[in-house]
Amino acid sequence: MTGTAPASFTADDYRTRMDRAARQAADAGLAGLLVAPGPDMVWLTGYTPPAVTERLTLLVLAPGREPVLVVPTLEAPDAERAAGASALALRDWTDGKDPYAATAALLDAEGRFGVSDNAWALHLLGLQQALPRTAYVSLTEALPMLRAVKDPAELDRLAAAGAAADAAFEEIRNVAFAGRPESEVAADLAGLLRRFGHSQVDFTIVASGPNGANPHHEAGDRRVGRGDMVVLDFGGLKDGYGSDTSRTVHVGEPTEEERRVHDLVREAQEAGFRAVRPGAACQDVDRAARAVIADAGYGEYFIHRTGHGIGVTTHEPPYMIEGEEQPLVPGMCFSVEPGIYLPGRFGVRIEDIVTVTEDGGRRLNDTTREMVIVD
Repeated sequence: MTGTAPASFTADDYRTRMDRAARQAADAGLAGLLVAPGPDMVWLTGYTPPAVTERLTLLVLAPGREPVLVVPTLEAPDAERAAGASALALRDWTDGKDPYAATAALLDAEGRFGVSDNAWALHLLGLQQALPRTAYVSLTEALPMLRAVKDPAELDRLAAAGAAADAAFEEIRNVAFAGRPESEVAADLAGLLRRFGHSQVDFTIVASGPNGANPHHEAGDRRVGRGDMVVLDFGGLKDGYGSDTSRTVHVGEPTEEERRVHDLVREAQEAGFRAVRPGAACQDVDRAARAVIADAGYGEYFIHRTGHGIGVTTHEPPYMIEGEEQPLVPGMCFSVEPGIYLPGRFGVRIEDIVTVTEDGGRRLNDTTREMVIVD
């Protein structure tokens, strides 16, 4: 039920990514990039250290130079087995030696470097002490679009993750909701995501009745009741790439107002999707969805951005929000997820992952956006 595993990324794939990252660093006026263990390192090299430790592990990318991965000696054999290992040089250091001195020899002593957001302060401060004339900027600030444009193989993985999340929704809509704690339904959702191939479940929001007015409600002990609107928002990683979808269901027949609000969010989501096209600004997607809700008098109840990027993490740049003028480019993937949240009463959110195509956009989620009635 998990489908065929995708082809593995090759050393050439990782080489291409590292070359692109080094070029973008140069274009941004940086002397290079310093990438700590985490999503950026996985995307660039295919390497995940066997454990999170205080020992320095750092990928050094500099324009015109061979990529170098600095690793503790005891973890070098694992690094050598990474899919992208043949596209870089390994520089190992042993306990008792100074890893910052070893790394400093690879860096411009007066350079400005982009640093992955999850780098430890311990390591950055160690480098600053070794090279006091260097300067640093977060990778998200310096190169926010580094991972934003996906290649065809990445798009295939994102599409498969979306299809798996859709399959989970088709199953969850048939389970009993009424009388059960939200946490039980959330556990069902997590189990379904794993059943359909997810190796990691990042979130399973089940927000019933008044809890639906909290966009990031954490499923708890409240029992879902008849007459409740229930916001479902769930996702995680399948074959290393993310899913994230939201649907709002109703336990029993909804009121006229509940139908009207749900239809309004569906119209806003459609408007946001139709705004997706190459050259449009990220904020145009937000504006299109938000205008529908504001024109209907619910603008103050749409309290978050319209979308976020997705890839090797479930939340990453670009962001669909007012003020973000980054143009959309074919291969970008992000959510379109407007919502209305009425405090103390109920909430509605509808979300698809969308990828930019040559002439518009394509949804990676295909379950119905109409009101779904559950028991």
